[in-house]
Amino acid sequence: MTMYAALLRGINVSGHKRVPMAELRALLTELGHGDVRTHLQSGNAVFSSASDDENALAAELERAIERRFGFSVPCLVRDGAYLAAVAAACPFPAAELEGRQLHITYYDRPVDAGRFARIDPAAYLPEAFGLGDRALYLYAPDGLGRSKLAEALSRPSVTKDTVATSRNWNTVARLVELTAPTGTTHDGDPA
Repeated sequence: MTMYAALLRGINVSGHKRVPMAELRALLTELGHGDVRTHLQSGNAVFSSASDDENALAAELERAIERRFGFSVPCLVRDGAYLAAVAAACPFPAAELEGRQLHITYYDRPVDAGRFARIDPAAYLPEAFGLGDRALYLYAPDGLGRSKLAEALSRPSVTKDTVATSRNWNTVARLVELTAPTGTTHDGDPA
């Protein structure tokens, strides 16, 4: 069995697309998944599955949410090993920063660096970003809500035809912990 995180995009924001976490846990259990847990109210769930197809798991969850709640919610599903590798590849000194200063945006497909070519990093200093395979790292020292760079990175010309969802570093670290194989710590070392 593989541990996965389901990252739901845009739920429980300002009362829109309300998905109670207890109902999300029940839904994942009804789909046949084990070890179901949720983290916070913002659409983070972990579960175990025998499947090795993240896209199929995400599509199944999207269909089930639409049936149950009556609205569409884009979902990304990533296994624990991937989440740990993305966190380990962070180009910023995560241990030295507050969780609200560092974010990862997960994408449904490999990141096309060409989409970001028009963004002049020097124009946004001290904010900065780095690209991973299906992830973008954002350092926003004053937080996401005040970030001009985050605004530029979320323009339609950059995000067109992609599903993307962001998590702050505290949530990233917690999801890595929750999806780690039993007997390991969040950095992958034996407990």
